[in-house]
Parts: sequence; structure tokens; C-alpha cells
Amino acid sequence: MPDLQTLRDDYRLQKAALFQSVRTSGASTRGIHSVLHKLARQADALLQALWQMAAFSEQLALVAVGGYGRGELFPYSDVDVVLLLPDDLNPDDNAPLKRQIEAFIGSCWDTGLEIGSSVRTVSDCVAEAAKDVTVQTSLLESRLVTGSKTLFAEFGRRFDAAMDPAAFFVAKTLELRQRHTKFENTPYALEPNCKESPGGLRDLQVILWVARAAGLGKSWDELARGGLATAFEARQIKRNEALLCLIRARLHLLAHRREDRLVFDLQTAVAESFGYGAPTLGTSVSSLPPEGAVSPGGGPSAKRPAMRSSESLMRRYYWAAKAVTQLNQILLLNIEERLSSSAHELHPINERFFEKAGMIEVASDDLYEKQPHAILETFLLYETTVGVKGLSARTLRALYNVRGVMDGQFRRDPVNRENFKRILQQPEGITHAMRLMNQTSVLGRYLWVFRRIVGQMQHDLFHVYTVDQHILMVLRNVRRFFIAEHAHEYPFCSQLAAGWDKPWILYTAALFHDIAKGRGGDHSELGASEVRRFCRQHDIAGEDIRLIEFLVREHLSMSRIAQKQDLGDPDVIAAFAKRVGNERYLTALYLLTVADIRGTSPKVWNAWKGKLLEDLYRLALRVLGGRAPDPGADVEARKREALVMLALHAEPFEAYKALWDTLDVGYFMRHDAADIAWHARQLSRHVARQAGATAPAMSKAIVRARLSPVGEGLQVLVYTPDKPDLFARICGYFDQASLSILDAKVHTTSNGFALDTFQVVTSFLPEHYRELVRMVEAGVAHAIEQPGELPAPSRGRVSRRVRSFPVTPRVELAPDEKAQRWLLSISASDRVGLLYSVARVLARHKLNLQLAKVTTLGERVEDTFLIDGPELQHNRAQIEIETELLEALNA
Repeated sequence: MPDLQTLRDDYRLQKAALFQSVRTSGASTRGIHSVLHKLARQADALLQALWQMAAFSEQLALVAVGGYGRGELFPYSDVDVVLLLPDDLNPDDNAPLKRQIEAFIGSCWDTGLEIGSSVRTVSDCVAEAAKDVTVQTSLLESRLVTGSKTLFAEFGRRFDAAMDPAAFFVAKTLELRQRHTKFENTPYALEPNCKESPGGLRDLQVILWVARAAGLGKSWDELARGGLATAFEARQIKRNEALLCLIRARLHLLAHRREDRLVFDLQTAVAESFGYGAPTLGTSVSSLPPEGAVSPGGGPSAKRPAMRSSESLMRRYYWAAKAVTQLNQILLLNIEERLSSSAHELHPINERFFEKAGMIEVASDDLYEKQPHAILETFLLYETTVGVKGLSARTLRALYNVRGVMDGQFRRDPVNRENFKRILQQPEGITHAMRLMNQTSVLGRYLWVFRRIVGQMQHDLFHVYTVDQHILMVLRNVRRFFIAEHAHEYPFCSQLAAGWDKPWILYTAALFHDIAKGRGGDHSELGASEVRRFCRQHDIAGEDIRLIEFLVREHLSMSRIAQKQDLGDPDVIAAFAKRVGNERYLTALYLLTVADIRGTSPKVWNAWKGKLLEDLYRLALRVLGGRAPDPGADVEARKREALVMLALHAEPFEAYKALWDTLDVGYFMRHDAADIAWHARQLSRHVARQAGATAPAMSKAIVRARLSPVGEGLQVLVYTPDKPDLFARICGYFDQASLSILDAKVHTTSNGFALDTFQVVTSFLPEHYRELVRMVEAGVAHAIEQPGELPAPSRGRVSRRVRSFPVTPRVELAPDEKAQRWLLSISASDRVGLLYSVARVLARHKLNLQLAKVTTLGERVEDTFLIDGPELQHNRAQIEIETELLEALNA
């Protein structure tokens, strides 16, 4: 009998040989199951040797469970086993047996087996399975490794007798829904888990578990022979399963640990292992696999820009995951029907469809082949038939097998075009219908331009969904504006939507706004061209087509102006109002913009962005209503409103006057009345006392903070004698305190003081805001009064996404339209200390900051600064400033 070291060395060498075969197999998935089975057999052999060394009684058995019980073992997966004991044997009462078991488990670890073990009697196993569906699932796939066959057979009989297939099915489907919810119900996450995400290996395992529990089969071929799956579906499942297995195995090998997520750090390496090399130009849609398959399929050629190797891999993964999601739904519905004790009554909807238990069922399996018009009619009925909640297994299967019918002729058919337009124009059900059309591949087959963006990643650091999922998320957001139950989420948007007469115009714009992503060029212009063609093909004309085209072309303009330009500048508002043209276009663009930003990522939207967009909407609406921009009148109106608020706080008569006399029109244009009143309450007494104050007293900074009125973060007010490095010192403190600046307004009063306001956010819980306010007020004041040079910026770690998809830093410096001030725009990957680094450069060149708009898009920043200073008048100094800024962004 070999010793433990020899067993360990042999096991390691055998595994290494199999690992190498996985690494070098290229894009072929043919042998992956064989390798996984061999890894399991190697573990079997080692466990059998260790079992023999442990000299266990012949009454005991070693049972493989879970994935290892299936006879498959991934490179770094646990080897899960149960030491099965007769009911009359308890290791707690048997010290020698307990020592034997401990020694055996220790020897497993000593030889390199990452073992997950439990010690149970047969009765324990049955009892635990009854209490926990996870244990029941693990034991369902049990397999004898070594030991007593009689004991294992007894366990099998008792376990099977205790199994309730219907209850098990319910438990596993509920578990599946919870898991899908955890992963946001999409297979298209940018870092999907190839095991647990929707469309992952777990979805396939659920099918086999419930089929096995019901005695309907243990393999895909058995399910096909039993009529639960067609031969074609079984082939598709096996091909996509092999791809997912190969991806998972390579993830393990590249990470040198159990790693089931296709994280950005590993996507390129996995892609290269499949043979996807450097980006190649001219990759066309025709090179994509057809839905449900992993091999190339046909389609109209359409040139695309260079694709990264990781993008090629992820598109292949997404299409496989989509097929798995479709097939999972079909087979689970079929199994549910087999397990159902009562036959569901069929209620005719029309001559082609029935309603069956809340599902739409085709009248015949070949309905779609004989009557292709019924394909889109299915989704129109889904929207319009009361009580329908989905499609039956028979209908889903018919759709899955009829995709070849949806060709160019199908897309050009006037009846189909009319049906698709009617689907868009229904008052209810549009979100669910479009999602279902995408899940069943009908949307991409009918709307071929949509098919081109299915599973397309977005390398911009703030979209967390693929393009098709983002589009459907934006469509959902627009739809929610029109649903009363969601009015609390977007009160102002819901108010505007209540007066909107044609919601389908916004739905169409949402469907097309990003449809030209990934082609190169301006996707807004390309999308406008696509939607114009779509509208003409679907008899949408006149003012409707002009509005839809406008929305797609301009869907980025409102957010860009709100977040990057000075909304206190009347010329900015006038130019935007002229660009929009009328109130109807403005309202539609506002609704689409809010829906679009909220559909990118949970991290991108915040209350401050919502306020900027709403402010821009209201300011532009006034101009469109015939009120020409009048800064003087606006200032007086804000002052009057602020005075009313001050009176409510019993402020002394004209206490505000000393402060207001030092402020220019720009200050009053950039702040609303509530902010102006708050500033006056905090500062008026201090300004009034300045005339007779001593120099030290005048130099002391006044800092006040409060919960932001917009509902998120803090609003911070700073009043202090002005100095060149003031903004940099304040930014340095905020960075050190992990407070992110969303907006900064900087003003210099006529008496030489700086009145700066900041909108900052933090991860601190709202209930701790009092401590946070005190900390910020003391910390900012201390930072301002610190003598000496500015400290060096911190070098924070960049995120994984930034490392994988770095943004090339960009600096633009240009005079504003009046040539009085300069507009500095920077774009870079976000990191700790970035804004402070920029502020240090501005301070070093004694540049005065008038306004700062800090826009964080996921993990990319787009910041805009309005600055002036003598050095900006010299070309050489400008180049030096830009160079230093680029160095700061690259640091």
C-alpha cells in the first residue's frame, strides 16, 4: 500500500495532466465532459485507497453527493462525500470509530483532496432531506464510491420512498426564482456567474433534479426519449452545457481556485484560451451563433468595428445562456404538466389559441409554420387577454423551433408590421411583452437591427447591462411613468406622463435610442436613421415620426447640458430651448432622459442629477412659454422668495443686506431661493460684524453643513477669506473623509471672501448625519486653516472594472462663448484623490474657479470647471496646464 506522500504526488500529477488538456483544447467543447468525469474518477481512486488504509468496517459506505455525485468534478470544486453509517452505529458513542473517521478525513486533506464531508446514518440522511431541500438535492445525486453496497441500497430505497416529486418541484422552482432575482433576472450581467446566473449551469441541473425526482429521466437523452424534450432541444442543451462547462473549468484554472464568475480580470484570458485574439475589423452579424446554438449561423451581413477578444467570448456566452434560459422554461413547464394531478381546462381565445391555466397555448404544434402571422399575434394576445400571465410549454416550444420562419419576407409582411405596431401601441403589457419577445428570440428575429445588439457588452464603466437589456430596462422605466402604482418613484415624471397622449411614441424612442451602439460613429445619429426607416415601414408619419426621430437623436443632449453646463447662464437655457423647439418635445425628452439614466446602473442615478434635470426642464419651459431670459427679473424674484423664507425664521430686519450687497448676479442665478435664504441665515450676522472685526477674527472660516434638500448627501457652505489654494484644500479634505463631490459652486464676494457651496455624498447611514455634519464642519475649517503647502494626493486603488476597461484620460480647455472665462473638461477613470489632484494643478497656476460640475458615471468621471486666470491668456501656459492635468489623471 503506497504512503500518503506517494498518493498525493500521483494525484497531483494526474490532475495536472487533465488540467493541461483543458487549457490546450482551444474552442472545442467536445471533450470537456470526459475530462470532468476523469477528474471525478481520480478522486474516486484516491478515496478508495484512503478508505482501505483506514480499515473501516464493511458495514460502512462512502457516498459521493452533489456535483461529485453526478460523476463530474471541476478543477477546484469541493469533493463532497457522506460517510454513511447504519442506524445502530453512532460515532459519538464509539471512540475508536470516531478516531478512524477523523484520521480518514485528515488523510484526505493531506493528499490534496479538498473534501466536504458529513457523517450520517441512513435515518439522519432521510430526516435532514425532509427538513432541507438543499440537503435533499445533494443526496438526490448520491453515488457509491466504496464500502457497503447493501447499506447504500437501503439508503436509496428509503430516500426514494420519502421523496415527494411535486413538493420537490415547487421547492426547486421557488429556489430558482430567488436565485434569478439575486442576479436581477438576466443572463446578461457584465460579470455573470456561469454556474448560478440565469442561463447558467444551475438552470440545467434544476431540470435534471426535478426530472430525476419524478422518475422521468436522469439524462438529456432519457428526457428526449420520454417526450419531455425533442431531439433537437436535447442537442442544443448538450452543446450549450458543454460550452458553459468549458468556461467554468478554465475560470478555475486561470484563477487557481474555485471561481465561477466571468469577472473582468479573467474575461480576456478566457477569451484567448478559446482562440479569440486581437480585435478584428469587419466582424459581422453573420458570424454570430444563432439563438439556441453555439456555432455560426446565417443572417444579413453587417460590418462592425473591431471587437475585443473578451467581447467575442461574452457574446458567445450570452447567446448560450439565453438558449439555456429558453430551454429551462420549456422543460420545467413540461415537467410541471406531468406532475400535475388535474388536467387544466382549455378555454378558446380564437381559432388559433387557447387559454390554459393562465397560459396561452397554441391550437397545434405546427401553427406557426402554417400561419406565421400567428407569431406576433401571440404577443398581442399576451398584452390584451385578461388573466393571461405567460406562454405554455407547448407555445414556447413552437416558438423555439420556428425561428427559421422569421426571415426577410416575414419582416416585410404588412400584416406582421401592423401587428408589431399594435403591440407597441397597447395601453398595457408593453414591458412584459417586449421582454418575452426578447427571451423567445422573436424580437431580434423580427427587428433585425435589435438582434445585432443582443448580448453586446458596453465598455464604458457605467452601464451594468448589455445593450439589449439596457434598452428593455429603459422601456420599463418609461412605462412605469404611466402606472399609478409607481407614481411615488418618479412623482414629477408621473405628473408629466399623466398629461401625455401617446405613450407608444416614448416606447418606440426607448426601443431605438441605443440600437446603433457598437457600430462606430455617432450611435444617436445612426439610431435616428434606423428609427426613421422603422417608422416609414410601419406607417408612422407626420409629427409622430419627427418627434420619435428627435428623441433618438437627442437622447443624450439634456443630461449633457444639465450635468456639464452652467444652468445659471441664461444663454445656456436659451440655446437648449431653441434646440428642443416646443413644450411637447421638451417633456418627451425629459421623460426619456430620466428613464435612460436610471436604466444604466443603480450607481449612476442620484437625487442631485434628478434635480439638475428638473431644473433644466423648468427653466427651458419658461423660455418656451414666451418668457425671454431676464437675469434681473429672475434675481429679484429669487430674492423676494428668499425674504419670505427669512421672515419665517424671524431674522432681524435687513440682516441679509450686508451679505447680499457683496454678491453679484451670478450668485443669485446659480442658487435657488431656499439656498439663498439658508446662506443668509448662516452668514448675515458674521458679515455685519466684519467691518469692526480684527484681522484674526475675519480670517476664521465659517463652515456649515446640513442634509441636502434634494434628499441625498450633505450640502456644505464655506465662507472664508479667498486664497488661491482654497478649493484644493477643501477637495483634499473631502477625499480624505471619503465624501464624493457631486457639485461645487464657487463665488468671490466684493469684499474678498469666498462663498463656496458643495453637494457631497457618502456611504454613512442617514441616522448618523448629526455626527457627520459636526465632523464635516470641523474638518473643512481645519483643512482651510492648515498652514504650509498642499499635501500630496492619496493614491487610492482603482477598481477591477477600471483596470479591465481603462478610460483614456482627456483634457479639453476652451474659452466660453463670451471669451471671458474658460471651460475645462476632463474625462478619466475614477479613483480616490482624483478631484484633489486636479484642484492642486489649478491652485499651482493660480486659476480662479467659478463653477465645478462633477459627474460620476459608474467608475468614469466627466468633470467640468469654469475657470479664469492670467496664465490662460498665454498659449505656452495653457499647454503646460493641460500637460500637468493629464499627468495628474494618469497618476
